[in-house]
Amino acid sequence: MCRNIKTLHNFMPPASEDEVRASALQFVRKLSGFTKPSKGNEEPFNRAVEGVTQVAKELLESLTTQAPPRDREVEAAKAKARSAERFGSQPHTHADGQTHTHEHPPSLRFGVAGEHSHVH
Repeated sequence: MCRNIKTLHNFMPPASEDEVRASALQFVRKLSGFTKPSKGNEEPFNRAVEGVTQVAKELLESLTTQAPPRDREVEAAKAKARSAERFGSQPHTHADGQTHTHEHPPSLRFGVAGEHSHVH
């Protein structure tokens, strides 16, 4: 659930409001255990997301560093390389006969979750 929370500090351009809110949403989902709250929990859930978003924005605006800002594309390429090193990239064939290589979460790569689908 939390794998979508990414470091947002010290990037150029700075994190957008949408990125901060997406991280806050993932954080509240993890804390609450809800991907989508019930009607009865919707108001406190949404209030928590807004509160965490605001506090996160304040945190990011107040942090300082001597390090030069990081480049998003460079960091994304590094993360992809780490993932390939850690999990490997294995070719596989789908029921439609299409064969390709790309990353899957470990649960899917090793057959734990059985069949899977995705858009190409």
